[in-house]
Amino acid sequence: MQDPYLYIILAMTGLAGLAIITVAALRGWNGWLELKRAELGRYGHADEAPPPSAAARIEVADLKERIRKLEAIAAGVDL
Repeated sequence: MQDPYLYIILAMTGLAGLAIITVAALRGWNGWLELKRAELGRYGHADEAPPPSAAARIEVADLKERIRKLEAIAAGVDL
């Protein structure tokens, strides 16, 4: 029979190796996420305005309809 400490040492070494690989993989994953956040952060913040809200789009559509009616009245077309 072999020494029982050998199995304990092998198990601990394997566990330590797995922990090292896991930590390295998690750091790589976090680095990749930070890279993607930086890529997303550099697009559209300075140059573009935020998209209009639904209420603003409805209001613009209502104003366009009023303008169309006023133009029709000015042209003498009966609605």
